[in-house]
Amino acid sequence: MQKQIHASGVLPTRNVALLMELTEQLKNRTPGLPGMGTFYGPTGYGKSKAIVFCAISHQAYYIQVKGLWNCKYLLEQILSQMNIQPARTMSPMLEQIGQQLALSGRPLIIDEADLLFRKGMIEVTRDIYESSQGVVILVGEETLPGQLERIERIHGRMLDWVAAQPTDLDDARLFSGYHCPDLDIKDDLLARLIDATHGSARYICTNLARVKEFALVHGLSAISSADYTGGLFTGTPPERRRV
Repeated sequence: MQKQIHASGVLPTRNVALLMELTEQLKNRTPGLPGMGTFYGPTGYGKSKAIVFCAISHQAYYIQVKGLWNCKYLLEQILSQMNIQPARTMSPMLEQIGQQLALSGRPLIIDEADLLFRKGMIEVTRDIYESSQGVVILVGEETLPGQLERIERIHGRMLDWVAAQPTDLDDARLFSGYHCPDLDIKDDLLARLIDATHGSARYICTNLARVKEFALVHGLSAISSADYTGGLFTGTPPERRRV
């Protein structure tokens, strides 16, 4: 049965399924178990798309941390997502967030969580969890679990750690059907794109645009690996030129 595009416009890839499963696991955990979780993986694996899907499906509060934020601004942004007027100081803000998470039962998803280690913001996420006993999910790069492991106060409150996975052939077929609906891209070419990009969803979609243009120029309605003689974007920067 063909998978359907979510109302958010996000395709139901396996990383979407993994984040959904983590969220459901946290929401339905046995009383007394910790309620924090981590979803991590390299840039380009589609983590942010999975967050959008999950946030809509679970009515989660969602923020994406920026490098210039500090603790107070982090709290203000979370309260903004909750449509709550922030208190003047941080301690009451923290209580506002904890109360809303506890009353609503809605998860809080924090993307780019690697940046929380600047300016002490990671401790604030622990305080948010402790004040709510709700569901708090941190999403970040491949090194995020190692960073969290060094902080026992956070590490000990994690129920599970879930690694985002590289694009597989099923996902590549989804991308192909969405980005190139009128072009039959054969599995051997999709496998070639996966291999060339090391499974990066972002780069695979970039290359699908190239394949689509190639097929249009050459009048092809179906295309295999043998047919495609164009270049592929792998994410590897070009070598320095000698001038």
